[in-house]
Amino acid sequence: MTRVSCATSPPAAAHDPARLRQAYGCFPSGVTAVCAIADGQPVGVTASSFTSVSLEPALVSVCMATASTTWPVLRELPGLGISVLAESQVATCLALSRKGANRFEQVSWRASESGAVFVAEASLWLDCTLENEVAAGDHDIAVLRVRSMRVFPERAPLVFHRSSFRRLAAKEE
Repeated sequence: MTRVSCATSPPAAAHDPARLRQAYGCFPSGVTAVCAIADGQPVGVTASSFTSVSLEPALVSVCMATASTTWPVLRELPGLGISVLAESQVATCLALSRKGANRFEQVSWRASESGAVFVAEASLWLDCTLENEVAAGDHDIAVLRVRSMRVFPERAPLVFHRSSFRRLAAKEE
């Protein structure tokens, strides 16, 4: 067996935010939109730190920056929509990531009776409620209970890797 080194650069201290961002970027993730209706208008934010937590009960988590001005609004709402963005939705992701602008101006969406907002053409919709929240450094880990879902498996997800949007390669037969 041959030993292979994964390091391509000298070790860096774990407290270097730029290097940490680069390191975390080595792990590809999907991109989600967390959205709801507040005061009659859609509000939302994108998050790539989303994961399944439990099948029974049905729980997922998403991490939100403590500096976010949108998360304090969303956390108080009765219904939260999680949309896993599809590979064709780079422009939608960028629109929902903007600061200080009408994020939904160019985004097609629909709302559930609970006030959860779902992005049209996404790969997955989850209608959730906030179950628990844990402070974790410069983020809050939000644990969400899934009440219902719509799955669109024919839509490949948008992937974020090394600070760029990517597509999954088609499986070779």
